[in-house]
Amino acid sequence: MVCHYGTDLKEMVEKVKRYTKDGQVANYIPALSKANPDDVGVAIFDGNDTCFSEGNHRHLFTLQSISKVLTLALALMDHGEDVVFSKVGMEPTGDPFNSIAKLESHVPSKPLNPMINAGALAVSSLIKGDTNEEKLERLLHFVRELSGNKQINFNQEVATSEFKTADLNRSLAYFMKQHGVISGDVDVLLDFYTKQCAIEVNCEDLAKIGYALAHHGEHPDKNYSIIPYEIARLVKTFMVTCGMYNASGEFAIRVGIPAKSGVSGGIVGAVPGGVGIGLYGPALDDKGNSIAGMKLLELLSAKYHLSIF
Repeated sequence: MVCHYGTDLKEMVEKVKRYTKDGQVANYIPALSKANPDDVGVAIFDGNDTCFSEGNHRHLFTLQSISKVLTLALALMDHGEDVVFSKVGMEPTGDPFNSIAKLESHVPSKPLNPMINAGALAVSSLIKGDTNEEKLERLLHFVRELSGNKQINFNQEVATSEFKTADLNRSLAYFMKQHGVISGDVDVLLDFYTKQCAIEVNCEDLAKIGYALAHHGEHPDKNYSIIPYEIARLVKTFMVTCGMYNASGEFAIRVGIPAKSGVSGGIVGAVPGGVGIGLYGPALDDKGNSIAGMKLLELLSAKYHLSIF
């Protein structure tokens, strides 16, 4: 099989590596501060084989905010749009992903969208399951199905590190509990949320997840659908409008690919009807996005005309 992406990928990875010196690894979660800021990896999946990959593409990293895309899809499958969007809105925000400001200023006090921390906490509270273990196993099964990797699990060290330093997320959760957006024990929710964020993947896993989203939720072997068509469409729309934190507007102009980033340095891209892309680069810009990953996506989009606009 001839893989046209492979021709330029190595050169692109080398080109964007120089930007890593301008970023910093996430240090507010102690376990994430151990990452090597010079790492850059990428994988592109076209539905046949992950035959184009470069750099540190086999390195394991945690989903972090990329998990918000997957819990949103699962919550919509569990409850439908009316229930989910009674708890969280559909509008982008210009504020940082962990801001409480809009919760205070908006009536009703529900989060603006599912891609900010407050919105993701509200969505995570909707995942079906009698216990956190049951909820997590359902989510892990979902991620394993999408990626085709049955070995995917969560990183206990990262989950524990996040749970111990989750005071801002606790504040968001308690505020929403006071206003009836969520109910139940906040620390139980935080336990599930931090484990959700600590699910561990590599670039190839992410590329396959991106491919499934790009193809209306279909499993890569095309025998069955993992995510219903309309839910996959909704999720991709949120990726375009809110997926790159408060850099989403500029990203849409410069890159134009539905994508979601996480503060571990991961980015998943889903080109509608096209390829899935998984990137890793733990050196982050001031918005919390992988600085090399953003540049690499810009190069890929320009070279192969991947923008949806």
